[in-house]
Amino acid sequence: MCSLSLFPPPLPSGETTLCESNNELLSGTRTGNRPKQDSSSLCLYFPRESLKLHSRTEISSKAAFLDHSETLWMRSASAWRDGGFTGLLNEISSSHSEVPKWLSVSSGCVLALLQWISSFHGSLFPHLTLSSENMIAEFSQVLNWSDCVVRAFAWHPHTDKFAVALSDDSIKIYNPKSATTPTLKHRLQRNVAAVQWKPLCASALAVACQNCLLVWHVDPCSLSTRPSSGCAQVLSHPGHSPVTSIAWSPSGSLLISASPMDTAIMVWDVASESCVPLQRVGGGGVTFLSWSPDGSHVLASTPSALFRVWETRMWTCERWPCVKGRCQSGCWSPDGSRLLFTVQGEPVIYALTFNDTPAGAHTSIPKGPKAAVVVADLSETTFNSPDRDIIIGGEIQSIAWDPRGERLAVLLKGDSQASDRPAMIAVFKTRTKPIFELLPCGFVQEEPGAEPRLMQFHPNFQHGALLTVCWSSGRITHVPFYFLSAGVPHLGLNGSPSLPHLQERPTDYANQTLYTELIS
Repeated sequence: MCSLSLFPPPLPSGETTLCESNNELLSGTRTGNRPKQDSSSLCLYFPRESLKLHSRTEISSKAAFLDHSETLWMRSASAWRDGGFTGLLNEISSSHSEVPKWLSVSSGCVLALLQWISSFHGSLFPHLTLSSENMIAEFSQVLNWSDCVVRAFAWHPHTDKFAVALSDDSIKIYNPKSATTPTLKHRLQRNVAAVQWKPLCASALAVACQNCLLVWHVDPCSLSTRPSSGCAQVLSHPGHSPVTSIAWSPSGSLLISASPMDTAIMVWDVASESCVPLQRVGGGGVTFLSWSPDGSHVLASTPSALFRVWETRMWTCERWPCVKGRCQSGCWSPDGSRLLFTVQGEPVIYALTFNDTPAGAHTSIPKGPKAAVVVADLSETTFNSPDRDIIIGGEIQSIAWDPRGERLAVLLKGDSQASDRPAMIAVFKTRTKPIFELLPCGFVQEEPGAEPRLMQFHPNFQHGALLTVCWSSGRITHVPFYFLSAGVPHLGLNGSPSLPHLQERPTDYANQTLYTELIS
C-alpha cells in the first residue's frame, strides 16, 4: 500500500520549493538567486493589513434606521421581506397590544412548531444550524477559508490570466501582458466561495457568492480598472444559498451550482438567466461539484456520507455511500475515465474507473465488484530533520490533477494547533495509460510560517505542469514541474530553462512505484 514514508524528506527550515527538473524537486532560499520562471511576473503578495474588511453589521444596526411609528402592517411587510414566514409570525406574536389575542397566541404556537421542526431537521443534518459564512468555511476547498487572505483563485482556461478573490470581497484580474488590473466589486459579492472562467470565452467569470451567483463580463481589451456592476449578471433561486461550488461544462454552454442548503443542483442557462434543478432525495444538500474534462460526468458531493456521479447525456446518477464521512474533494483524469476522490476523516485517496463507453454507462472497477479502490495512503508519517521532527499526513483538504494527467497535488490539512504537524502539499507523479500508476515526487514548501491554503494547476503550461499555490501569508507563487510527456523518451528538457542544482536530493525515489493498477 502507498505510504508517505516513500517520499523524500521535506526541506530544511528556510528553504522553499523552486521547481522540478530532471525528476527531482529543486529548492533554494527566497533571498537567493531564484531561477527564471515563465510565471515569475505573476507571483503576488497581498498583505493582510492592506485589505479593508466589511465592518457593518446589518442586523444589529437596522433598528437605528427604523421609523418606530410604523403601523403593524408596514412592520409585518418588512418582517416578511427580511425573514420570510418565520419573520412574519415573530412580528405578529410580539405585537400583543396591536393584534387580537387569539392571533398573537396562534402565531406564537405556529412559530414554536416551526422552530421545533427546524431543530429536528438540524439534528439530522447539523450543517443546517451553521451561519452562511461558517457553512462556506466548512465545505470550502480552501483550508481555513474564514482566515484566508486569498479565498478563491482561477486560471483562465486559454490565456495566461487569472482571477483572485480576496477577503474584502473584491476580485482582481491579473494578466502579465496587460498593465491594467481590473477590480470587480458588487453589492451582492459577499463571502466569495469559488470563481471559474467560462471555457471558450475570453471575458465571462462566474462567482459563487453568499446569496447568489454573479457572472461578470469583463472585456479583455478594456482599460477600465473598475468595471461597473452592470457588467455582472445576477443568478439566484429561492433556497439556493450560500453557493459553495460552481462548475462550467467543458463547452461553456451550461453552468452548475451547489448549496449545502439545497438538495438540488442548479443547471443554469446563463444567456436566458434560467435554471433547471437536478433534484434527488437524501444527502441534505450539495457541497462540491466537479465536471469531467470530456463533459460526460459530474461529481456531486453532499454534507452526508454519500456522493453522486451524474452522467450528462440523460442526467441520471449513481449513489456512492461513504463509510466514515462526506466526500471532501475530487478530480478527474484528462480523458474523464478515472475519478480520484477523498473522504472526510480518512487519510486515503480512492479511485473510480469508468469504462470506455458512451456517456450514461455504469462505472466499473477491474477485478471485483463495483467499488472504489484505495490508490494512496497518506497516513501520518514522521520525518527526521536536523532542526526538528515533523509529522506529515492525515486528513486531506483538496486534490488537483494537472491537465496532462502526470502530476497529482494533495493538500494535507495538518494541525494548526501543533507546530510539528504543518499543512503540506504532497505531489505524486502519475500515469494513466496503459495502466494507472502513482510514484512519489516530493513536498512543496514555502518560507517558514507560511502554510498552503489553496492550489490549482495551470491549464496550458507548455513545459510540463505549473502548480499555483496560495499561502497563509497572502503570497501567491507558481511552482513549475518540467518534464516530457510519459509517451515521449526522456532525452532532455528540450528548451526548458537551465536550472541549477541548489540541493542534492535522493534520486532513487523516482523509480519507486507507490501504486500500480493490475490488469487481468
